[in-house]
Amino acid sequence: MALTWQGVNIDARNPFEGVLLLHAFPLSAAMWHPQLRALETAGVPAIAPNAWGIEGSGERDEWSFEEYADELALLMEQVGMQRATLAGLSMGGYQAFAFLRRHPERVRSLVLADTRPEPDAPEAAAARAEFISAVKEHGSEEAARRMVPNYFREGAEEELKREAEAMITAQAPEVITAAMRAIMGRPDSTPMLRSIACPTLVLCGENDRLTPPETARMMAEAIPRSTLEIIAQAAHISNLEQPEAFNRALLTHLAALGS
Repeated sequence: MALTWQGVNIDARNPFEGVLLLHAFPLSAAMWHPQLRALETAGVPAIAPNAWGIEGSGERDEWSFEEYADELALLMEQVGMQRATLAGLSMGGYQAFAFLRRHPERVRSLVLADTRPEPDAPEAAAARAEFISAVKEHGSEEAARRMVPNYFREGAEEELKREAEAMITAQAPEVITAAMRAIMGRPDSTPMLRSIACPTLVLCGENDRLTPPETARMMAEAIPRSTLEIIAQAAHISNLEQPEAFNRALLTHLAALGS
């Protein structure tokens, strides 16, 4: 099922290396607009796909991150992207781990932002199941009500909250619950951390309560060729809350690859 996407500096006539931006739950590719602008200015090819069911992407009732990784590989082939820096935030990080397992030859480097490698503990799985029930009963607005307060630090701009809420409420409840089931079914990626051979940037907002800096430090210590950066005055959706700091870290990482 085809994925919709936003992109910059794409020329499918010539094979290229670029950046694949993987969005958080339950947002859309629109969350990456500050990064797409920065990458466009820098002349770096980049694609931000929408997960299944979002912004015109084909809808699926049940799917896994492994299946989605295969779809991302097809998208890369279609646009001529031979290898990618996978930049995944939160759920996007889970997708990046799945892609690395399925298509390691297509990964040039990783940017793991505000995410975690381990699966849900039993209490977290129970909370996710309750979330699914609530969204089925009350609709997408329930997902926004629960998620948006956890995205940004106290005192963050109201415009950021409205922007995130609009992305969530634009989605059908069935799309949101399908993505949540994919999250619940993800495997443990912790054992693979020490075998990650590509350059890796680990980013985390200093005020992130969902995937705190301690988790980011654990990942960075385990991944051999990694760099850690904690973004000041940012919580879980650090790329929107502090786009300049996020972009600076991302572009520095890409420059070190020889982009």
